[in-house]
Amino acid sequence: MSDYLLIAGAYLLGSVSSAIIVCRLLGLPDPRTQGSGNPGATNVLRIGGRKAAAITLLGDSLKGLAPVLVAHWLVVSPLLLALTGLAAFLGHLYPIFFGFKGGKGVATALGVQFGLYWPIGLSIALIWLFVAKILRISSLAALISQGLAPLVVWWFWPAPELVAMQVVMTLLLIWRHRSNIRNLLSGKEDTIGSGG
Repeated sequence: MSDYLLIAGAYLLGSVSSAIIVCRLLGLPDPRTQGSGNPGATNVLRIGGRKAAAITLLGDSLKGLAPVLVAHWLVVSPLLLALTGLAAFLGHLYPIFFGFKGGKGVATALGVQFGLYWPIGLSIALIWLFVAKILRISSLAALISQGLAPLVVWWFWPAPELVAMQVVMTLLLIWRHRSNIRNLLSGKEDTIGSGG
């Protein structure tokens, strides 16, 4: 029973939309109706600036981090650890509190990865920062860093359950970025700082 409660709690926490809450508290427009329409930190940056985006990024990351840390504290199996992280991620993508219409999952995935083992999260974050610095495209940095994430997880903690969890998260993240991929292929994707 406690296993199910852990997974359910992770999903419910993941379902709390940091972007929507931050925008409401700061008197900003609903991020689902502005910019890209995505309730995530990048879109909040467009409509509300750096402070609002930073708070959103922190909130979305903590949604992935906290349940996985609780699972570690409870000394669960790798399978339950993987299911807990995946549940938090799915909560962000398909939140029960917001009509199952959530964000793209980059920050929450990174929170899960830091929760698993901090070198995993740090490695993926550094890949994102390197790509973003060189290419100046947030979505491409996300796709590359999360595309490499299964290899990073395998390198540091080669438990099949955790690698499988990361493969599923990566595939879902790519699916959620399909409009960005179309823009990248057509050369229309916004660059960091463009305000597009």
